[in-house]
Amino acid sequence: MPIIRVDMLKGRTKKQKQNLVKELTQAFNRACGENHVGIDVILYEVEKENWSINGQLFSEKQPK
Repeated sequence: MPIIRVDMLKGRTKKQKQNLVKELTQAFNRACGENHVGIDVILYEVEKENWSINGQLFSEKQPK
């Protein structure tokens, strides 16, 4: 049973998440063969104050 883990910032809609898991599952099957059953996709949503890039929290970044 393959597992795809996605770590992402909070803020996506339910519809966006539904589309994401569908696309990831289809992409896995295209790349690795259609014989995979039970592909699990686990979404981990992280608060902006708990994720940083280049030493700066996303919660402190100024919008562009």
